[in-house]
Amino acid sequence: MSDITQPGTDPTARKQALDSMYEEINRKNMFPFWAKRSDVEHDEISSLMEGRKAVPFHWSYKRDLEPLLYQSASLISTGDSDRRSLILLNPGLKPQRATVTTLYTAYRLNDPNEVMPPHRHTASAIRLGLTGTQNFTGVEGEDIVFGPGDMVLTPRDTWHNHGNQGSEPAINLSVLDYPLVESLNALQFEHDYKENGEAKKQQSARFDPHYSARIYGTGGMTPRFVNHYRGVGGSSPMFVYRYDAMRELLERNRSSEANPYEGLLVEYTDPLSGGPVYKTMTFFMQLLRPGERTLPMKQTASLLVSPLEGSARCIVDQQTFSCDPFDTLALPGNCWMQWVNPSATQSAILFIASDEPALKAFGLLQRFGKNEAGDIIRLV
Repeated sequence: MSDITQPGTDPTARKQALDSMYEEINRKNMFPFWAKRSDVEHDEISSLMEGRKAVPFHWSYKRDLEPLLYQSASLISTGDSDRRSLILLNPGLKPQRATVTTLYTAYRLNDPNEVMPPHRHTASAIRLGLTGTQNFTGVEGEDIVFGPGDMVLTPRDTWHNHGNQGSEPAINLSVLDYPLVESLNALQFEHDYKENGEAKKQQSARFDPHYSARIYGTGGMTPRFVNHYRGVGGSSPMFVYRYDAMRELLERNRSSEANPYEGLLVEYTDPLSGGPVYKTMTFFMQLLRPGERTLPMKQTASLLVSPLEGSARCIVDQQTFSCDPFDTLALPGNCWMQWVNPSATQSAILFIASDEPALKAFGLLQRFGKNEAGDIIRLV
């Protein structure tokens, strides 16, 4: 048993002993958690709560992203790297590759007729078309060509490759649960794609290009004659969600009574379970009608928001962010947020990624709203 010096009742001796102990704890890579609130110098609760946190942040597509995407395409060739993406780093989390705590957004420009080699990883991802009509993703033997607003899944541990089959540059954005998987020490990458023992630079197609739409494109009816276990399972077997169908659904319900906190919000779902497309993250399209203003809402889930049509303003904890098409706005959990469509004539369509399923799985998902009178209420 170690010899512990007792400082007695002398305040000076006690402070010296405390300072010495805290220095020793820090030197030995420990954290004191007895939270002596009256001891301002060593208020452990405050220290614990003041760790790195994501902050609300806005990236402008026209000002920040588009110029760098074209510059990178001119300077970095496919011979230099198998991928050429710009990852959005939250200033509150740098140098970690994270746009909010559990997710990141990355933008990518593919040159005409450029296809990258296959790879796979334990992080799940989606790709959303922004410009160009011939974006390409081959995933588990389904070759998908997609355009603006189309969302393509690349579930965890599925071989996939990206590119552009058109004659013009094509830009898309990706959302991955990379930071969450990394924090769980489960991140892995593979690039040595083979078929029958032979290395290949592109997967052979095993499904027709319209497989996802043909098998899963009719809601409420599930074919029993196919094997729905694609890749390693656990994700939606429908690998492409077309913008035309989503846009038509939103337009069809334009006159419906909207949720006062979220406007007209539609979630992308697994056609087999009706749940989110992934266990770690989910995706939405939100319609804000001309002049529409939502009530303030706060939730523990974090959001990544990118307008596809029109512009919108988001009021986040007294800050106002103006978002234009293809921008990204990071909205960390526990921020009060409120959406406004400033246009009197044009709707705003917002693509939204959320880590809601991960929080829900651990019983940590909470939502609160403010009513017209400013009272805080719990939302179900």
